[in-house]
Amino acid sequence: MDKSVFEKRREDLKSEMHARGLSAMLVSLAANRYYLSGFELHDAQCNESSGWIVVTPGDDYLFTDPRYLDAARQVWDENNLCIYAARKHKEIAEFLKGRGVDALGFEPKALHLFDYDKLSENFDLTPTENIVESLRIIKDEDEIRRMDESMRLNHELFEYIEGELIPGRTEKEVAWLVEKFFREHGAQELAFSTIVGVGPNAALPHCIPGDTLLRENDMVLIDTGCRLLDYNSDQTRTFWVGDKPSDRFKKTMDQVRAAQQAAIDIIRPGLTCVEAYRAAYAVFEKDGVEALFTHGLGHGVGLETHEPPSLSRVGQGELEPGMVVTVEPGLYDPAWGGIRWEYQVLVTDDGCRVM
Repeated sequence: MDKSVFEKRREDLKSEMHARGLSAMLVSLAANRYYLSGFELHDAQCNESSGWIVVTPGDDYLFTDPRYLDAARQVWDENNLCIYAARKHKEIAEFLKGRGVDALGFEPKALHLFDYDKLSENFDLTPTENIVESLRIIKDEDEIRRMDESMRLNHELFEYIEGELIPGRTEKEVAWLVEKFFREHGAQELAFSTIVGVGPNAALPHCIPGDTLLRENDMVLIDTGCRLLDYNSDQTRTFWVGDKPSDRFKKTMDQVRAAQQAAIDIIRPGLTCVEAYRAAYAVFEKDGVEALFTHGLGHGVGLETHEPPSLSRVGQGELEPGMVVTVEPGLYDPAWGGIRWEYQVLVTDDGCRVM
């Protein structure tokens, strides 16, 4: 991606920082770091960081360790690059104080208490919330192109996997076939751990695939996504294994699809996130099954699988062109099973488009 794209994003962030009275900001969330720099979309594990960015009204700085030196050089001016070692916090403090930085905004959800304590010895720290995320929520043309490609592969996966739902296979085996297909067809990785639930397990919205066998004349729910060109897809389908779906399966599927369509029909700029949720909920409420709808209608997708906005009863804000959200109503009965059907939707200037 053109470096100027990242520079423009940092300029947009500086405007947001100015509006909030922040003289400098430490960016530690991996997706935000990548969005602003093109550097390292992932951290190795929850207690380890690949690096931080500090954005100021003037220069911006990238901090990382020697493992990432070559990668950092590809995206960053070496004059504003700090490679730290065992004395990480001391070296960062000396680097920034030498450039006049003595106060930092920071991202509480992505900074360990240990790091906070060390940084607070040298800087005045101000917590922030969703400043970079407020920029990421609107996708540009290139991001939309990448997400369309990711969704294309997801659609191809479901065309393939439907033919592999053979009685006797385990949930774990189906999950492996999903991952194998994605890897063999260009995906960088899974967007999240694939969910596969057979029969009553399909009533667990985040079922972990186990040894339960696919059975003739039973349902299987699959929720999966891939990361392609750095952006995620997210899609759920519920299948019937066999030629004759039960009456309850058909009725429940019709209810779920009707609720989904009710929301898609009204998604447009200016619609509140709560209104989108209520449109689907009202379909279930009319049929008296609203108690079986146990989660929100959808969420944003992009560099992260779950990001703002939230289409739920507590969702905040209005939809705008360039937002990408899931629309995934579901009905769940632990004694029987569950059905969820999910589309990923782009909000357009005058409505929406299923990706």
